Amino acid sequence: MKQVEIYTDGACSGNPGPGGFGAVLLYGDKQREISGGEKMTTNQRMELQAAIAALEQLKEPCQVKLHSDSAYLINAFTQRWFDKWRLNGWRNSKKEPVVNRDQWEQLLDLSQKHTIEWVKVKGHADDERNNRCDQLAREAVPRS
Repeated sequence: MKQVEIYTDGACSGNPGPGGFGAVLLYGDKQREISGGEKMTTNQRMELQAAIAALEQLKEPCQVKLHSDSAYLINAFTQRWFDKWRLNGWRNSKKEPVVNRDQWEQLLDLSQKHTIEWVKVKGHADDERNNRCDQLAREAVPRS
């Protein structure tokens, strides 16, 4: 199974507001950067979209180490929040509908195709690849 490292980040100008995401994918000595944006979104949606877009780049099942500075994204997988969400009919602990359910469902589908280690990194620190993702995300925020 191919081993791929992925770094992701999301950004938003206002929350909600225009947002962007960026990701860096590493396989062997190859590196690929992707990014995109939306006119009206939230920071959390962009964090999730970065992971979705990166995982969608993989054409076959891979062993993935996905790095993100989003506790929202990483904790949902490492603490398996989605197990309770699904058990409760996609409602959170406050009995409210889970926000960004569409993206969570996409991520859950994608995570079934790969073996993923979810790694929390400190944002805006000395992690060169996380900083690059942040730059890609900020550059992808639509200007109106």
